[in-house]
Amino acid sequence: MDFPELKIGDLVSRIPIIQGGMGVGISLAGLASAVANEGGIGVIAAAMIGIDEPDVTVNPTGANVRALKREIRKARELTGGIIGVNIMVAMTHYSDLVKASIEEAVDIIISGAGLPMDLPGYLVQGAKTKLVPIVSSGRAARLICMKWLAKYDYLPDAFVVEGPKAGGHLGLKKEQIDDPDYALEKIVKEVIETVKPIASERNTTIPVIAAGGIFTGSDICEMLNIGAAGVQMGTRFVATNECDADSGFKQTYLDAKKEDLVIIKSPVGLPGRAVRNLFLDEVENGNKKPFKCPYQCVKTCDTAKSPYCIALALAGAKKGKFKNGFAFAGSNAYRINEIISVKELIRSLQMEFSQACL
Repeated sequence: MDFPELKIGDLVSRIPIIQGGMGVGISLAGLASAVANEGGIGVIAAAMIGIDEPDVTVNPTGANVRALKREIRKARELTGGIIGVNIMVAMTHYSDLVKASIEEAVDIIISGAGLPMDLPGYLVQGAKTKLVPIVSSGRAARLICMKWLAKYDYLPDAFVVEGPKAGGHLGLKKEQIDDPDYALEKIVKEVIETVKPIASERNTTIPVIAAGGIFTGSDICEMLNIGAAGVQMGTRFVATNECDADSGFKQTYLDAKKEDLVIIKSPVGLPGRAVRNLFLDEVENGNKKPFKCPYQCVKTCDTAKSPYCIALALAGAKKGKFKNGFAFAGSNAYRINEIISVKELIRSLQMEFSQACL
């Protein structure tokens, strides 16, 4: 059985796979275009995308907007496929990054780390950009639908439902991560049941995309069988030749054991899943890494109390430097044992899907 298409409004993805947006700099034009060329949806992560721009400390907004536009254009040169951007609501320059993405006519904006309550307000006349919030509960999905309808007469074009096995920042409280009530299958069904009647009242459909811990083609089959229209995968795409991270970053996934994947308290105020290393051990032991906040990148970051600068930690890791950094990763990263091409990954997922979904 072949992969079904994923339809988000008039956008049609040949395969039901969105590559998760991974910052800082893990998924840029290189990875996103490779995924789009294989028929999936490639996603550029906007989080501190301009960290290597020469003026980033004096003009963080300009630097990040410039770098984002450049990556979108670069991706467009490399593919005729579907390109999205992931923009965290908690980012200080959120509105500027959203406006820049719409100006560049990006196909999809995926937005989490907070509820994107005012996202449709940025659409301009003739804009075709699809708006896709990330949620972790039916309640959050309903809240967004009601607010968007009341204020903008607009419904989300899709929802990404992120469960507790995802990498990076999680939209759940620490105590919910191992609670079976918050298992991905359960919250996906909950969101589907919540949005279906709202969408059908407006004579439309809102596809629901499952994310967090999806690892095999069999996992994709399972999510589609419970009603998801597609899946979002991040961790698997890190272990590809085309991923924009340094080989040292990818190596941390190859080296990781199951017990190395830990939940940390991020300076941005959310729990996150990362690969444990010496740097994180030092932080846990109370060794503060003194810093002056050079970027003001996340609204929720309490710089006075933060033990380290997360932007610098993630930017260093992207370049394979882990003395003062670490890698975010999904709960299944320890299962990765080789770096392959995006084409090979998609092919193997298709084969597993065919066998599981006979």
